[in-house]
Amino acid sequence: MAKIKFNILVLILSSSLFYSQKPNEANVSEKIPIVGVKKGLSDEELMETVQKQTFRFFWHYGHPVSGMARERSNTVKCNYYWDYINEAWDEPNLSTGTFGPDAIAVGGTGFGIMSTIVAVERKWISREAGLDRIIQIADFLTKADRFHGAFPHFMDGNTGKTIAFGRLDDAADLVETSYLMMGFLCAREYFNQNTLKDNYLKKRVNEMWDAINWKWFTNNEKKLYWHWSPTQGFDMNFPIWGYNEALITYIMGAASKWHPIPKEAYDGSWAGATTFKNNTKYYGYELPLGNYGEDKGGPLFFEQYTFQGIDPRGLKDSLNIDYELQTRNHTLINRAYCIENPKKHVGYSERCWGLTAGDSYKGYVAHSPATDLGVIQPTAAISSMPFTPKESMQAMRYFYEELGGKIWGEYGFHDGFHLGKNWSSNTYIAIDQGPIIVMIENYRTGLFWKLFMNIPEIQTGLKRLGFTSKSPVIKK
Repeated sequence: MAKIKFNILVLILSSSLFYSQKPNEANVSEKIPIVGVKKGLSDEELMETVQKQTFRFFWHYGHPVSGMARERSNTVKCNYYWDYINEAWDEPNLSTGTFGPDAIAVGGTGFGIMSTIVAVERKWISREAGLDRIIQIADFLTKADRFHGAFPHFMDGNTGKTIAFGRLDDAADLVETSYLMMGFLCAREYFNQNTLKDNYLKKRVNEMWDAINWKWFTNNEKKLYWHWSPTQGFDMNFPIWGYNEALITYIMGAASKWHPIPKEAYDGSWAGATTFKNNTKYYGYELPLGNYGEDKGGPLFFEQYTFQGIDPRGLKDSLNIDYELQTRNHTLINRAYCIENPKKHVGYSERCWGLTAGDSYKGYVAHSPATDLGVIQPTAAISSMPFTPKESMQAMRYFYEELGGKIWGEYGFHDGFHLGKNWSSNTYIAIDQGPIIVMIENYRTGLFWKLFMNIPEIQTGLKRLGFTSKSPVIKK
């Protein structure tokens, strides 16, 4: 009997140790079950399955205190996050600090809020449950660190205190703030009934939105700066040059009622950058923007973050740049490069493509044709669904049906994989998971393009910067 009791005690202690080491999931009453690979699904069924399982990252793995999105599903060693990123380039890292389950992604939370709207719209969760989670996030942020209204890149999910990205990057991140507010503004538009909770959320969102002093980040110059710190000021000296993932920041900045940026800032640092225009053809596809001749447009997240909310269809700027052409052709160039496969990586094909930032066998890398390590990020092809529906569906079906259990898990597709090394990251990252859900939904229903493009402030911001749109979702 004593031996049995001892064995039971060991089992209990072992189980307690296991669960204490596993990060707490959010406390949710409405569970979303995990599903395995089911072959023979229709396109609609496959999109629904991928969206729903990916949403589990934000719903079940959301931080239990703040409700916000954790940056990643694993813990890495670093004193600054740059320590971990630079490991990929063989820089030594003996950091004793850790970056783990309490590290919250501000921009990723914006994508998570949009994903929660999808979940309500598709009735995976109730309207009340989704609204409660977004209010939980908004309430938490009332006491979180802010700098002239802007939030940091990372914060502690328990306290709201900044987690420094680097020695100079220790406070405001205007680009991540713009992703967060894109999510909140979509939520304000979606939850628009005259109820106590809807009105409360609207109040909280407007408080955050109105408090951001976008103009402060121009530093009284014809530029817009990415970062500011109360101890470092603008010492990081990083204007938001075009072309990359940050167009949304200019639109949001110009949209502000109380602290708008002038068009001169857009002209001076975004459209005026030497890296802005390209006008070169690759594989027969013209690439209007992104003077990255060696890497054929850069990683695909350039075309996915801003355009979760901004509809590129019929969108042109004051320089007559066609953003519908830009988003589609950048994606097709990335795919064509993978099909050409000049480095002869195992597995690249018309079904297996997509280079963007994410986890690799060397660490976190912004993969592109210029930085091609043989690692495919499923989010790259799948989040391009509105631009290349046929090609993206082909890739998603291959990832799901053919690679199956190798890269499919409890929160959807693993962040990255390398078939030649038989390697999968077995990790999930908020800023890669969110666009999968949102962009599939934009392809299916145009939900966020309808919500975001019809917000009066966003229309004002686009007009102030000289954009015109013939989007089918814009009210005439």
